[in-house]
Amino acid sequence: MAHVWRDVMAVLPSSETESPLVFGEVVEPSVLAMLELCRKELYSSLNSSCIEKAQVILDYSWEKLNTGTWRDVDKEWRRVYSYGCLFKAVGTCHGETSQDKVQDAIKTCDLGLLMGASIMDNALQRLIVVLKNKVMVPSEVEDSEQPCPKKLRKEFILRPIINPALPVQRVRCPALESFRSEFLESEMPVILEGIIDHWPAFREHTWSIEYLRAVAGCRTVPVELGSRYTDEEWSQKLLTVNQFIDHYIMGQGEATTGYLAQHQLFDQVPELKEDIRIPDYCCLGEGDDDDITINAWFGPGGTISPLHQDPEQNFLAQVVGRKYIRLYRPEESENLYPHQFELLHNTSRVDVENPDVVQFPDFLNASYQECVLEPGDVLFIPKQHWHYVRSLELSFSVSFWWS
Repeated sequence: MAHVWRDVMAVLPSSETESPLVFGEVVEPSVLAMLELCRKELYSSLNSSCIEKAQVILDYSWEKLNTGTWRDVDKEWRRVYSYGCLFKAVGTCHGETSQDKVQDAIKTCDLGLLMGASIMDNALQRLIVVLKNKVMVPSEVEDSEQPCPKKLRKEFILRPIINPALPVQRVRCPALESFRSEFLESEMPVILEGIIDHWPAFREHTWSIEYLRAVAGCRTVPVELGSRYTDEEWSQKLLTVNQFIDHYIMGQGEATTGYLAQHQLFDQVPELKEDIRIPDYCCLGEGDDDDITINAWFGPGGTISPLHQDPEQNFLAQVVGRKYIRLYRPEESENLYPHQFELLHNTSRVDVENPDVVQFPDFLNASYQECVLEPGDVLFIPKQHWHYVRSLELSFSVSFWWS
């Protein structure tokens, strides 16, 4: 753990005067004064006091982040939160630095990436790169007497029988104009084959539990707990990727299902983003690459996304494992019984594979298509199309939302 402090401080400007703190009027002068004092103590190596002040900044800005809806939070308060995370993480690495301290600093940086805004040329991400190099891999810290390797949780997963009259069409590498005329403009779901075979996730860095541990094991991410987000017991929890794998993938005593589903994973872990590519067909949309939302979906077999619809076009790329998917056109909405309240208005109340036909009699009248998505397949889901997804085994998917 030598030279941790030196390497960490190298991420920051060389002096206090080269590290300006500029905020809009929404940030009170007292908060700015606390930030300036915290910065001063950081450069003066008064780090125990700096950590305390950084925590005050985090506690205060956290209240601002959680007042009202997220889209109404002023970006200036997200920047304040990021500075608080940066100052606390750097201060944590001063002096005698243990593995636990480094892990705490990485977690603090991840919270800033999740809840804050980019500051100082993405200083939080650059600091994580430095800190990850200080984290020992398990083989460096385990005793010579190796424990038995953990095994994947064993579960019985119902395998669907696809009705041959209801399949989703499969097409291999269609030309852009063919895709536009045959599927995009006609709003027709289709499985595209062969369009992601070149991804490094298949060829150079095969995605697996071991690979995910290596590139992101120490990173803190939000995990959804519960088999589906409509369940009463559904909740979210912050865990490291290693904790998530140990508890919910390897089956270490957890009864509930955990699922990593978030759009910031690829921003948090650039190594994973370098393993994928935006499908060429997204160029047919109205925006550019920066307007495309990329989501990660990683979890065990049996995890379900209830029948729902999204406002944008969607390419769902299957990298690991298989998924059963059922699709309904927007015209079937009345037969799908959406929730009445605003929060879940885009989600059906029907349990697709075990419907209550007494409560939802018209559901059986709704026509649909279905498929099993295999590794390497990409499913085009037109906007507003209802879709139900169930993982048949350990699964890692990537979705691209575009307009």
